[in-house]
Formats: sequence, C-alpha cells, structure tokens
Amino acid sequence: MSLTIDPPLPAYLREEILLHPERREFPRFDLKRLLGTVFAPTEGCRVCILIDFDEPVDLIRDFAFLKADGFPIQKNAHRHFHQGLKSGVMEELGMTGGEMFAFRCTHGSNLDLSDEVWDTEGSLLSLDRDIYPNYDLILCISTFSATAPLTAKAKQFGFRGATLHGLNDVILNSGLAVDYHEVSADAERLRLALTNADSMEIDFALEDGRVLTAWLGLGGQDAQKSHGLCLGRTPDIANLPAGEVYFVPCDARGQFPMKYEDGTLGVLDVEDRCIIRSTLIEGNQATIDAHNARLKDDPMTGTLGELGFGTQVLPVSGADIQDEKVLGTCHLATGRDDHLGGDILPSMFKKHENSTHDDILFAPHKTPNFNIRQVRMKRGRQEEILIEDFRPSRYLMDALASGR
Repeated sequence: MSLTIDPPLPAYLREEILLHPERREFPRFDLKRLLGTVFAPTEGCRVCILIDFDEPVDLIRDFAFLKADGFPIQKNAHRHFHQGLKSGVMEELGMTGGEMFAFRCTHGSNLDLSDEVWDTEGSLLSLDRDIYPNYDLILCISTFSATAPLTAKAKQFGFRGATLHGLNDVILNSGLAVDYHEVSADAERLRLALTNADSMEIDFALEDGRVLTAWLGLGGQDAQKSHGLCLGRTPDIANLPAGEVYFVPCDARGQFPMKYEDGTLGVLDVEDRCIIRSTLIEGNQATIDAHNARLKDDPMTGTLGELGFGTQVLPVSGADIQDEKVLGTCHLATGRDDHLGGDILPSMFKKHENSTHDDILFAPHKTPNFNIRQVRMKRGRQEEILIEDFRPSRYLMDALASGR
C-alpha cells in the first residue's frame, strides 16, 4: 500500500508569511522570465512600449526625459523594459520591435487615450493607424491606469498587452519578480473559494468607535480573476502586478468610509448600488462639498462597478496597482466597468473626464484611520469570514493551501 504525500507548501504560503508578508523573500526581477511567462508564446511577436507625458513631443524626442528631473515611471520603463528588450531579451524571446512611443497623460484612471502619439524622433503618429494594428504586444507603462481603454482596443485590433502604471522599484523587485504561474494558480484557488457568492458584507471600524457596514449584492455570479497570464494569441490585456479576485456588484447599500487625496475623511452613503452623498468626518468640508456636487451633476460617477480582493503575498509599494493585490486588502471601485464585463460604459457619463474607473483601496498603509473589522461572504446557506483586521481568514489560507 502506497501513501500519497502532499508536497510542501511554497515558503510564501506558510502562515507566518501570509500574516507577515514583509518577511517574504523575492528573486531578482527578470524581464525575460516575466514576458516569457505572461505572454507565451512570444515567438514572432512585435512588441512596443507606451509611456505618457503632459508634453510628449518635447520629452520623447531623443529620450529627452532621461536628462530631465522627475519622470520616475517613464525612466523605469526605459531602463528595465526598453533597454532590457534591446539588450538581448527581445532576441531571446523571438520578438522584434522594441520601439518606445509617448502619448498625452490622461490625468484620470482608465480614461480613453487620445489618438495622438509620438515616436523618439518627435514624429506625430496615430495609435489607431500606426500602433495598434502593427504590434502584437503593447506594454503601457504610464502614470494612470489604461486597462479599460486598451482592453477595448485589443479586442478591436487583435493585440495582447499589459498595463503597468505606477511602476516603481518596489514593484519591480516584488510584484513583477514572482512566478506568474504561481500567481495564476493562487488566484484561481481563491476565485473558487469565492465564486457564486450571493453577497458580501464589510464592517469598517472608525477611530471614533462607529462601525459602518456596506452590503454588496453579487447575485451568485461567477467570480473573475486578474491573474497576469495572457497566453496564446487571444486579444487581451493583463494588469501587472496581478493577483486579484473581483466581482461586478448587482446591488449595494449601506455606508463605507472614504479618504480623499487631501487627507479629508468622509462617510459615503450608498443606495441602489450608487453613492448618493458624502458626509465629513474630519478635514476639509470643501472637499466633501465638491464630491457631493459631482455626484449631483453626474450621478454615474457614484456607481459602484467593482468589489475586489487581493490574492498575493506582497509588500506595500505605495502604488495601488500592486497594493490592491495584497492578500488581506479589499477595494471598491466607482465608474466604468465595461472592461470587467459590467454595464457601465463611458458613453453613460455626462462628461468624458468623469468616465473613469477609480479604485478605493482599504489597506493599513492607505487608510490607517479605518479598520476592516470583518468581511463576510454569504453563499446559499454558507457564511464565511474572509478578512479580519486586514488579515486573511483561516478560510482563505486553507483555500490557498488546497490541492498542493
């Protein structure tokens, strides 16, 4: 009689690391490994890099931005991706191209890109005419997320790609250094643990002792995942770093807290899936008034379009693209959700600049004034705790360990 012995858990899935992700060790960033894993097959693909500036023509010509102050994201794109491709990675993966282009910064998350784009000689080109039809892989390393518009363009023109907005050194050395086969497998294990949920309840504890509860109706839908792999030839856009399970809410009600960019804290009231008002906790009343005026002028800006849960064991990077992927965090998003399979389209907003998809991340470093006391999932007669005090529950840790 033979015994089946389960293989040991990867070190990063041991409980002491799951509960203290800052202790995880990472391999060195390897561009060949990242692109080869995420985009297999790469043989025969023509690749390019998109970056953004307020004044693209002056900064992209002859790589002038490299000599200018600032632009850390764009400089990382040049050093670690453009130079990496040109220094042998492109040839080793059987790819061609490697050109870098610059478009005008959108100044909003997931806003549509203008068609104008410039090459490194300063020549004006068209994204629709010169870039999208002529490249198989497009890497967008920008200030703001372009996942939604590029997903739509990928389906139209048939390319694959990735959005890596906010790229910094922490992301390079952690979220982009991991094995994306493992990221995908972990995301799928947690997706199966959450899929077909009827609803989620999130309790937020405030510093003044109040507890706010937000209820999100999910209607038993299949959970979706952002897992980083963009394999085969099917048009698609990966969001890197990846590692997330998400839903498009059918309904929502209750309250949740909000920390605005200027540090102002507010309570948001939700009815029928929409934020209807904000009330000041502390900070600048004018910030609250401006938000309420925006909600009144264009109510679509308050529609909840996503509920997401991080699935990766990662350190805080200071950029939401990675920090929302951290296990134990969750995020809500307002605005367009067509790139997630939702029904909120850019055309439904009163103004183009309002048609963003804005994540509201709840994490200890991001919202220290609020604690996620508990997240509960209801699925049929089953109720499971998912998160307590920004830590994954036993249910999630067991799901990650399953089948190994």
